[in-house]
Amino acid sequence: MDTLPEKLLKFKFPILIATISTLFIGLFIYLAPSFIDIVKYFWPLLVSTAMFLAAIVVFGRISPPPHAEVSGDKAGEGILDFVAGPPENSLQPQFNEVYEGEAEEEDEVALREAAAAAAKAKGKAKSDDE
Repeated sequence: MDTLPEKLLKFKFPILIATISTLFIGLFIYLAPSFIDIVKYFWPLLVSTAMFLAAIVVFGRISPPPHAEVSGDKAGEGILDFVAGPPENSLQPQFNEVYEGEAEEEDEVALREAAAAAAKAKGKAKSDDE
């Protein structure tokens, strides 16, 4: 049969950890300020928070509840539509008009440049022939 010291040696690490934890917690409680000291330090913050919450409750009871939307949308969908902007397909025709206008301008510029380059090449070819 195992004796008591041999049985305790099996648990030497858990006993050591429990002893150190107990000492640390006791030291922390001894050195920590009391609850009253904490309340004395933070009383302005606690009072202002309580007043703010009381104002929310009072305004919640005084102001009328929001009216249900006529269209039957869920709450918040109106603001989501506003933030998201119009659907993408509604922007497509405007984009196409702008893009086609830019493409036409680019085509005209390219045609002018090509014509100028052709005329320049033709003039150079005539001068080489002479």
